[in-house]
Amino acid sequence: MRLKINHASRYRYNSPVSYGLLQIRQTPKPRAGQDVLRWALHVQGGKVEAEFEDQNANRVQLVSLDEGGQELVISSEGEVEVEDRAGVIGVHRGFTPLWLFQRTTPLTRPGPLLRKLVKASPDASEGDIARLHAIAGQVREAIAYEPGWTDTETKAEDALEAGRGVCQDHAHVFIAAARLLGYPARYAGGYLMMNDRIQQDAGHAWAEVHVDRLGWVGFDISNAISPDNRYVRVATGLDYSEASPVSGMRFGASSESLDVSIQVQQQ
Repeated sequence: MRLKINHASRYRYNSPVSYGLLQIRQTPKPRAGQDVLRWALHVQGGKVEAEFEDQNANRVQLVSLDEGGQELVISSEGEVEVEDRAGVIGVHRGFTPLWLFQRTTPLTRPGPLLRKLVKASPDASEGDIARLHAIAGQVREAIAYEPGWTDTETKAEDALEAGRGVCQDHAHVFIAAARLLGYPARYAGGYLMMNDRIQQDAGHAWAEVHVDRLGWVGFDISNAISPDNRYVRVATGLDYSEASPVSGMRFGASSESLDVSIQVQQQ
């Protein structure tokens, strides 16, 4: 399936910015089953200082803000051809060793509730994939999908305690559970073509687990499915902080507002 994507983020600052430097991860990853036909990123109110691949093989643009500016617009658009591989990404690539994806992070550190969830999960007698889908179901039952209760700094254990969250929280809890069981697991962020609308106000998140003889396999806990040809994979990492579309620092503005517009449609 060929998907056309437009993604625009507009930052407005309440006072002039004296200095700002951002890392932008908004370029889809070329891989087996995902062919980036064309992609372009544009910046208004700043400039691209450098481009590089980070430790997770994410394409990163380093953007500086114009001194004294009060608005920054980052827009990207392109076309991606995606094949339905039932969530199977395959062999591990990138600079980060596979064993590192078993390490906990502040956002995925397990607590009593997460350990209780894992203790109640099935064993691997029916196979790793069946076991992981069952755990995904447990996470989905434990955390109702309700925007507005969590944010990008919410920890997996806190999301479980709240019993509410979004796709990012589902991914973090599932990743933490998989790691407790000995699986390398990581966070994946990107785009999802919705069946009922083109316009969206946020990207999507899911998880990937490394399974023997298959390699990396994706699990979208929120939608109870492994990613198919409606999903465009952009960035991966140990958790959201390593795969976030925008991260960085600024000086000179006490507050900011952000408007995001995303369009994903079949071409």
